[in-house]
Amino acid sequence: MNEAGDKRMPELSRSLQPRHITMISIGGMIGAGLFVSSSAAIAATGPAIVLSYLLTGTLVLLVMRMLGEMAMSLPNVRSFTEFARAGLGQWGGFIAGWLYWYFWMIVVPVEAIAGANILHGWFGLPPLALGLVLMGVMTAVNLMSARSYGEFEFWFASIKVAAIIVFIALAAAYACGLTAPHGPTFSNLTAYGGFMPHGWISVLAGAVTVYFSLTGAEITTIAAAESQEPARAVARMSTTVIVRILTFYVGSVLLIVSVVPWTSVRVGESPFTLALTTMQFRWASLAMSVIILTAVLSCLNSAFYVCSRVLFVLAEHGDAPQWLVQLNARRVPTRSVWMGSLAGVLGILAATASSQTVFAFLVNASGALMVFIYMMITVAHIRLRRQREAAGAPAPALSMWFFPWASYAALAGMTAVLIGMALTPAMTADLKASILSLALAVLAFLLVNSRRRARAAQPVAGTAGP
Repeated sequence: MNEAGDKRMPELSRSLQPRHITMISIGGMIGAGLFVSSSAAIAATGPAIVLSYLLTGTLVLLVMRMLGEMAMSLPNVRSFTEFARAGLGQWGGFIAGWLYWYFWMIVVPVEAIAGANILHGWFGLPPLALGLVLMGVMTAVNLMSARSYGEFEFWFASIKVAAIIVFIALAAAYACGLTAPHGPTFSNLTAYGGFMPHGWISVLAGAVTVYFSLTGAEITTIAAAESQEPARAVARMSTTVIVRILTFYVGSVLLIVSVVPWTSVRVGESPFTLALTTMQFRWASLAMSVIILTAVLSCLNSAFYVCSRVLFVLAEHGDAPQWLVQLNARRVPTRSVWMGSLAGVLGILAATASSQTVFAFLVNASGALMVFIYMMITVAHIRLRRQREAAGAPAPALSMWFFPWASYAALAGMTAVLIGMALTPAMTADLKASILSLALAVLAFLLVNSRRRARAAQPVAGTAGP
């Protein structure tokens, strides 16, 4: 409390530099979803999966552009989910914040288990013990400072980017016939049932699967709050994300289905390893294991960071217990970090030491949450833009393209993703469980809000009449 008597919330540090923010945004998008999970999408769709990535990449790009505009017009908003509060009111910030926290909270044990399984294959130690060790390391990294997180993510993301660039260079040379023994291999795009062997429906179904691999770029809006120029950092992210999508996702997947027949891709096995092995690189398996481990640890680190910062912002607005606002000398919300660590450990125990039924339900319950959150952000952007135009305020330096039609198109695209989930048997359980999560978040807000109103209606001590 300052001399004037007003409550001033503690502020996070401003220690993240532009290079950290850049790599954090890239690292948030490049994970095991690209290196491993893309196998399922390729196997189900064929070479036309490239179109699925283009469609989904465009959808994510539109949302990121909206974030860029809102960041420029509302520079004081310091968190991705808080744009929902700005455009929709308190309920928007509460629901989007808690759903976003829950989504990344589930990522923590999932990535820790994935990393533990890779290490188990190398050293033979119990996955449970390895998972707990990884949790301890990441907790220590995030307790040190925002800069330690930024440095960790910078180097891990740099490894992922370098690996993809090397892969694209090697695969392009092979596909063009420069290193292939029998000339160009682009015929693989049409030789096994055609470019679109399962028709347009499979392309749209593939877009549903791919959508979840492309989420994560919004992490920049969380990390930008601890940089010197938050609004500019978010704006820079929103204008360059399409280049990353085209280069890292569309480019690498196109080359994979050019180098190897799509029918040879096996679900659960890295198509990158398959392509490198086809190109006679004997070190492919070990190299990809190291890269996948790097991607997993990077995502685990980011998930830890996001959970602690989102919880901190929720506490700032009274949507989470106030004791979570406390910062240490390095301005790190230590209690929020410990909460994330505790939840992660419980998740690992649930998934490895006991019945997996509970953990499987928790994972399913996060399946469609990013679609719900992105839709809320889109509606918030439309409302904020309308309010600004009605007030006659000048347009920010960065604006949404073709407003409002592009924003409506984004909403329609995300609605189509939900419909696609409902029509895809393997995703129906995820959608139902995610709707339950949304309903619980709405109910929690109604309960919290009713208590706030009840407290506000009580007379303040000492102000009542005689």
